[in-house]
Amino acid sequence: MIRLSGRLVCMSEEERAAVLLHRAGHEAATRAEPGCLSFRIDDTDDPLIFDVTESFRDRPAFDAHQARTRDSAWFAATRSILRDFRVEELRD
Repeated sequence: MIRLSGRLVCMSEEERAAVLLHRAGHEAATRAEPGCLSFRIDDTDDPLIFDVTESFRDRPAFDAHQARTRDSAWFAATRSILRDFRVEELRD
């Protein structure tokens, strides 16, 4: 299993607005991907920071998610937002 956790760190209200505008669509599209086990973008106490947690069945599913995301409206709108992520590969 591949697990990603971390934060999106917005530097402006405009970046925050982009996350809020595209979050639901990105979550739904990701959850529908083959191999997606979980995916969340959650608010935090700081309105400019969002917690991100996701898990995928295996590396190919995670890589397919990354490729799809790069061609999405989500990425086009949020590409400049700082991503502070950690990716772990968990083995049985």
